[in-house]
Amino acid sequence: DCVVEGYENCHIHVLEHYWLGNGQCHGGRYNTEGCGWDGGDCVEFNKKYPDCYRGSVPEFDALRDTYPDRVGDGTCDGGESNTEACGW
Repeated sequence: DCVVEGYENCHIHVLEHYWLGNGQCHGGRYNTEGCGWDGGDCVEFNKKYPDCYRGSVPEFDALRDTYPDRVGDGTCDGGESNTEACGW
């Protein structure tokens, strides 16, 4: 992990910085305050599903849904995202 310019508290591999702000919400450690909610890509997802977490400890930003593109896409993926908070 290295420092990504503009996201000093974003702990991702420096070679993955191009995922920030690319128009797709990646979730996981990208969807954190330190990473600017994936460079802004996850803002709408977080508004629509504010309590959608993978796991049971929402205090940790890194547990924001790891696959937000699968939430609300019309396909039942099951698992930990199959909750009321994630829109079933």
